[in-house]
Amino acid sequence: MTAHPLFDIGGRTALVTGSSRGIGHALALGLAEAGCTVVLNGRDADRLSEAAARLPGDRIRTAVFDVTDGASVAAGIADVEERVGPLDILVNNAGMQLRAPLLEFTDAAWHRILDTNLTSAFLVGREAARRMTGRGHGKIVNICSLQSEVARPGIAPYAATKGALKMLTKGMCADWGPSGVQVNGLGPGYIETELTRPLMADEEFSAWVRRRTPAGRWGRTEDLVGGLLFLASPAADFVNGQILYVDGGMTSVL
Repeated sequence: MTAHPLFDIGGRTALVTGSSRGIGHALALGLAEAGCTVVLNGRDADRLSEAAARLPGDRIRTAVFDVTDGASVAAGIADVEERVGPLDILVNNAGMQLRAPLLEFTDAAWHRILDTNLTSAFLVGREAARRMTGRGHGKIVNICSLQSEVARPGIAPYAATKGALKMLTKGMCADWGPSGVQVNGLGPGYIETELTRPLMADEEFSAWVRRRTPAGRWGRTEDLVGGLLFLASPAADFVNGQILYVDGGMTSVL
């Protein structure tokens, strides 16, 4: 039995920001395995080249540009479309976490996390959508978070950026949906990555995550791939402005 054609994205071109490691790299791998030409993005050319070498097939490309700088984004997207081809899929994955009590959070740290987690999605999404809306089709998936809905002590700025990204997703849907572009969000829960390793090493916190999650475990990066492939496929052509939480059920329970 073959897969349903509604889920076929073979031959499409996808750009994944912040994809040299972690969740972004896992999502890029899933897209590559689904038959896409995948463009990895980041600011470190050597790290991107190493990441590209770990992905299968001969249709992996890289694009070095700063997603927080408007001029760099404009030049980067123009280069990708000229060098690789028109973008069918954009995954706004670039993000970071800075943990500190809110009273101790500095102005510089606030602007850094805001630029990386929120402004980047606006800049890259706007530039990609300028082309997608003209062609009458496109898929944009913003990587939101469990913290788009809830917060805990020490991560208020991160939660603020991810909550705003949820609403930016809905606003993009409102503006670009009439032109054939679907914009949705994927909201990971607590996922095992290099960046969450310190949290996993905290036995008390890690046990809390497992108790708090109906699935009884931390998520793995591969748990996110199916949701992305759905949102990027024709199966989601009438799905727009939604956030798909992949969190083992954590947002559903007290």
